[in-house]
Amino acid sequence: MDGARSDHPGVQRQLDRLTLRSPGPDVLGLDRVSRLLSVLGDPHLHLPPVLHVAGTNGKGSTCAYLRAAIEAAGLTAHVYTSPHLLRFNERIRIAGKLIEDDALASLLEEVLDAGDGITASFFEITTAAAFLAFSRTPADACIMEVGLGGRLDATNVIQHPIACGIAQLGLDHQFFLGDTIEEIAAEKAGIAKRGVPLLTFAYPPSQAAQVERVANEAGALWLPRGQAWDAPVSRGKLHYRDAKGELELPLPRMAGAHQAANAALAVAMLRHQQVLTIPDSALRAAMGWADWPARLQRLSTGPVPALLPAGSELWLDGGHNPAGARAIAEFFRTRVAPGRPFHILMGMLANKDLRGFLEPFAGSGVRLRAFPVPGHEHHAPEEIVAAAESLGLVGSVIADPLSGLREIAKDGGEPPVVMIGGTLYIAGSVLGANGTPPT
Repeated sequence: MDGARSDHPGVQRQLDRLTLRSPGPDVLGLDRVSRLLSVLGDPHLHLPPVLHVAGTNGKGSTCAYLRAAIEAAGLTAHVYTSPHLLRFNERIRIAGKLIEDDALASLLEEVLDAGDGITASFFEITTAAAFLAFSRTPADACIMEVGLGGRLDATNVIQHPIACGIAQLGLDHQFFLGDTIEEIAAEKAGIAKRGVPLLTFAYPPSQAAQVERVANEAGALWLPRGQAWDAPVSRGKLHYRDAKGELELPLPRMAGAHQAANAALAVAMLRHQQVLTIPDSALRAAMGWADWPARLQRLSTGPVPALLPAGSELWLDGGHNPAGARAIAEFFRTRVAPGRPFHILMGMLANKDLRGFLEPFAGSGVRLRAFPVPGHEHHAPEEIVAAAESLGLVGSVIADPLSGLREIAKDGGEPPVVMIGGTLYIAGSVLGANGTPPT
């Protein structure tokens, strides 16, 4: 369970009910959610055209680019993503706006009442609530992010999306998805649907073979990067090309070289569907419009960055697996000048690969401070420090991110670069403390 809290009494009442009713986190399978949706009148069959996105990393950012392009085209989109950072409402965006508290409370109550006797999970119930909300409000498109995996994820009851996409693959959630990257690739590819284009990154041969196999079995049109489309970066531009022609795009505003790949996947999805009319101008605008909090997000104003000396840089990222860490490390490798102080403040959930996350930072000269993740099973800060020191990093234990920033401020010397990360749960609390929640 995600430990969701709300300041709205009506929403909190339903979240409390949900906590008591749910069998626990990450319960995979389509039977329960299908029965729940049937009782609700099958709202998932009455949605605007759906774009369905899976992946280990990058799927949320891809959804953000899809939304930005659709809105830049003058259209509206419902968006379902997870997890939330600060408010549960962030998961459900109705025709461009986060769901209001009163509407959310009413929806959750309706779904919980209808599902009495169906032991649906937290994610299944919230997915059903999103489907219900989206079926009742007109919009031009519906963007659905897979919660976990793909094949057995609650969002996979969608039968006729206009395009599916799979972003980066990596090892995560092995308990549910399989012990190998090939097994995980097959699970993610389970969103493939007959006759629907499946746009993906380019994967190593063993992973690509699994995606191709699953796509062929489903009768989907598998369109991998490097074959059906491509988007190299050169001369400060993203040069997208496919059978329809070439398109020169600005690089994404969102930080990190990996964002160019996520943006390109969104462009490919929109260019290969036949329902929505998205002009090239909207695709260009999306590169600057798209926003996805706590993904290499720089905090420049507010009480949290004010804790550091003038001239410091404070970054926030919720990445929590080895692939995410590699992207983060590569970003800072080019950003932090030799000799400039670089600090990472991090907590991490117990089911995440701690050493795999830390390894990309070995040899970087980073100073690491570890803290607990309240309300969740987590790696002990002492364990994080020990793992860091085994990789040649300097580590210490702190109570929380804000105390770590105050500690860094006392060091003196050149203004540092600081990243707070390791889990989206902490990222949300930092945004809350800074008074800059997602909107």
